[in-house]
Amino acid sequence: MSERSERTADAPPLRPLVAPRGDVALMDGYHSPQVDVEVRLNTNESPVPPPPAFVDAVAAAVRSVAWHRYPDRAALELRGRIADLHGVDPAQVFVANGSNEVLQTLSLAYGGPGRSVAVFEPTYALHAHIARITGTAVAEGERSPDFSLDLAEVRRVVAEARPVLTYVCSPNNPTGMVEPPEVVDEVLGLAPGLVVVDEAYGQFAPWSALSRVDEGTPLVVTRTFSKTWSMAAARLGYLVGPRWVVAELEKVVLPYHLDAVKQAAGVAALDFVGDMEDRVSHLVEERGRVEAALRELPCDVWPSGANFVLFRPRAVAGHDAWTALLDRSVLVRDCSSWPRLEGCLRVTIGTTDEDDRFLTALREILT
Repeated sequence: MSERSERTADAPPLRPLVAPRGDVALMDGYHSPQVDVEVRLNTNESPVPPPPAFVDAVAAAVRSVAWHRYPDRAALELRGRIADLHGVDPAQVFVANGSNEVLQTLSLAYGGPGRSVAVFEPTYALHAHIARITGTAVAEGERSPDFSLDLAEVRRVVAEARPVLTYVCSPNNPTGMVEPPEVVDEVLGLAPGLVVVDEAYGQFAPWSALSRVDEGTPLVVTRTFSKTWSMAAARLGYLVGPRWVVAELEKVVLPYHLDAVKQAAGVAALDFVGDMEDRVSHLVEERGRVEAALRELPCDVWPSGANFVLFRPRAVAGHDAWTALLDRSVLVRDCSSWPRLEGCLRVTIGTTDEDDRFLTALREILT
């Protein structure tokens, strides 16, 4: 190590020469532990890769990329294919780098100082976090004891805050709750701005709010390729909504934000809808098996319409159970610090062997 490197290593951390916004300085980032384990069931990824033919198709597409040219700024082919999948017009589709960038773009277009979004806890932490990053206030309501949306609470929050965006996460992360159509319809009647139905896990659920999207309804539905399409590495997501919403989003997104390889991967994936549906069917069946096994243990278990299950061990503190699982090289998500989820853990549905490994380890810990 050089003398300069030694001085740098021993020096205390430097203070920033320029301070960030005051609210940003007080924020914590969004983190999910990435630990080297044998069984990783903490980030709701697909437990299996896409079919080899998809990989071959993407490789062929990469060979034809004009690397010296910018990508198609409007991502017309990808938007057209997604539109065909859902039976909408391409002008109703907005694509971005994961559904989180979709959420960020919504806050950039509709949020900002003096405006607010409404969330109902416990729910996906990035709804509130992304809003705050864009300088948008967050109005928080609470869900019912069973973690379903409490319509009286929705009515109170939207009346007081007048949010420009009202988030409905269905299936809800991390609880797995699917909101029925009548509840989404009721929220649409109450909310003064856009209703955003986050369907990151929508393919696992029995119904989709996509059926409610039209030009006269202030509703958008967000989706991702990360889960059911086995493409978490690609970071590709999209929104389906009215044309007038998509037009506003295109004003604030960075130019050429979606690279050519990502667009090609998304187009290639849509040639394998049947494979995706087979994976979903298998995971739904496996989810039922895991839920049933958890109910035989001393745990509180919440019904799920996603590719994960939320549970709370009764005999052992949640964080202690999480640590004991980690000692057995099984990683799940510790949700104990999330609002109203003290002692709760969330397990992603994996392969049959991974789930067996998790269940065996949990039985050892709890019994």
